[in-house]
Amino acid sequence: MKIVRAIALTMTVLASGYCVAAAPKLHVTQTIEINASAHKAWKAVESFDALNTWHPAVAKDEIIEGTNDTVGAVRLLTLKDGGTIKEKLLAFEPKARKFRYAIIEGVLPVSDYTSTLTVTSAGKGRSTVTWSGHFRRKDTGDSPADNANDKSATDAITGVYQGGLQNLKKMLEGG
Repeated sequence: MKIVRAIALTMTVLASGYCVAAAPKLHVTQTIEINASAHKAWKAVESFDALNTWHPAVAKDEIIEGTNDTVGAVRLLTLKDGGTIKEKLLAFEPKARKFRYAIIEGVLPVSDYTSTLTVTSAGKGRSTVTWSGHFRRKDTGDSPADNANDKSATDAITGVYQGGLQNLKKMLEGG
């Protein structure tokens, strides 16, 4: 009986490892330079409940658990197309002009997602905003559909980051 249990346990471990191996950890980083001070750029993005003020795809951003800008806060994003994304604040470092969060659930084709948004000075009156994420595709099986593979997950996150950063630049530069 012990041998049967050991074999069953080994098969379970191997199967779960196989799913993770089939869905590798992916990474996207997008950076943009903005003709605005780091202080001004940070003020535009720092509030965890204000993504809708600068990201064109987000209609509504509300804190549904905890306190805004406090680790553990959970926000619910309602997208302009009606989809939703629930995210949890993992780190908030205003002096470093950076915060990190994770997606708890949502419509994006990703899983195991964490992201960091950072604002740094790029010289007098200029800043660099970097949005970076690590994730796996949502379908972690070994044969995902074309719209659920690594490329679609990476393309979706790249599009989210580019759309937000380009709009932020436009807003801050008055263009």
